[in-house]
Amino acid sequence: MNINNEIKSLVDYAVRERLIENEDRIYAVNRLLEILHLDHYTEGTDSIPYASVEDILEKFRQWAVETNFVPNDSNEVLDLFDTKLMSVFVSKPSDFRKKYFELWKESPEKATEYYYHFAKKSNYIREQRVAKDIKWVYETPYGLIDMTINLSKPEKDPRAIALASKGLNTESEKYPKCLLCKENEGYAGRLDHPARQNHRIIPITLADESWYMQYSPYVYYNEHCIVFKGNHEPMKISGKTIERLLEFVSAYPHYMIGSNADLPIVGGSILTHDHFQGGRYEFAMSKAKEYDKIPIPAYGVELSKLYWPMSVIRLKGKDVKNLVKVSELILSVWKNYEDHQVGIISKSGDTEHNAITPITRFRNNLFEVDLILRNNRTDEQYPFGIFHSQEEYHHIKRENIGLIECLGLAVLPARLRDEMNLLKQFMFKKDLEGIYSNEILNKHGHFARRILDENQFSSEEEIEAKLYDEIGYVFMKVLENCGVYKKDNDGEKAFQRFIEVIHENLSK
Repeated sequence: MNINNEIKSLVDYAVRERLIENEDRIYAVNRLLEILHLDHYTEGTDSIPYASVEDILEKFRQWAVETNFVPNDSNEVLDLFDTKLMSVFVSKPSDFRKKYFELWKESPEKATEYYYHFAKKSNYIREQRVAKDIKWVYETPYGLIDMTINLSKPEKDPRAIALASKGLNTESEKYPKCLLCKENEGYAGRLDHPARQNHRIIPITLADESWYMQYSPYVYYNEHCIVFKGNHEPMKISGKTIERLLEFVSAYPHYMIGSNADLPIVGGSILTHDHFQGGRYEFAMSKAKEYDKIPIPAYGVELSKLYWPMSVIRLKGKDVKNLVKVSELILSVWKNYEDHQVGIISKSGDTEHNAITPITRFRNNLFEVDLILRNNRTDEQYPFGIFHSQEEYHHIKRENIGLIECLGLAVLPARLRDEMNLLKQFMFKKDLEGIYSNEILNKHGHFARRILDENQFSSEEEIEAKLYDEIGYVFMKVLENCGVYKKDNDGEKAFQRFIEVIHENLSK
């Protein structure tokens, strides 16, 4: 492999995508030579075909392995290597932010389009990996929901884990403290922490506090952004949370934004750093039917319930302060609310169980606040959570149901792709005994038996289509499991009892 050709390809790419200017070419070449420990360069005269950044970087990765430039070919090691290469083409944070805010003055949309383009072209968002995710849509009584099997997060290589364990810091010494800290900007990374030299963040003031915006490197939907607090502080949902969310959509009306709940089981995967998730995407829940609308004239707010598998209250209004007040009251009431008829208990000793997952958007000249009611209580019958994915569905999904999934976008584990591919082969042969005796597939045994009992198939393709359809059905049932008020007569009556308590408090 002629590494000079790859250097030229990468520099050509950076100029083409306006990561650098043409006059920066020599400087960029020399920076790459420094990283590659090379002391000379000869630019070839042959034209090099257009290639994507990931295709170009793959050549560098191959070169690094073939020449023993890196210790092994694990994804973790090679990701650290190719991110360092891309750092050559990334401007300083101050220069990047200057350009961003110049565009923001023209329009927030122009600014975020510029930022999102940069995140992709700098390979911070690895588009080819994201494109591998399996996506489909499943039709439910609540509307269409989005299904994804996430393949873009590479599994940890045991070799990388072993290497990383030799240099682990104590928690107090850890730097950055977590993946969301502002100190990630420009960080070279290590085997247990991704490189972020091609990462840039945008400062934002929310409720007179310092926050930052970035894009998720594993975009689950269009322009999937993360807004995180400047200080490393744990998540806490309060009236101030709603104020921050509404301030964000006031500044970025083309984006929605929400927060995970702040309790285990019903919260997100990172509860140690207060953060939100937003983006330019219309989730299924946002299109759910509104019913039982109640005007609250004193606040200029309309309250309604949503026909959705989870229990959601929607507030609409023009006045942000009044929406915050109403949301804060609902949160305060819900924190201590109990209804033993439907298993809602707010506390066990000092342990809180009731929480809210809030979402905000600006639509049809009104601000909207969706409050998803959550409860994380467990008992002997439901050790993983009473209002959580029940064990019969754990073969498909057992992880926390966080903000994104509450909104109707399933993020399912990568293992399902290979498991379903293997399962269809056994099912086509009607080999249930083989499924039950297979260490990987036995958890899907009852699932496969039911499908075979209810259907006749003439090909593996038909089975595969049915399997993915049934995965959609399971996800819908998981969302229903998480709903504190079930979609039956008793559940609706209980939901209405809570709404009446809210109304009484708002009328005081």
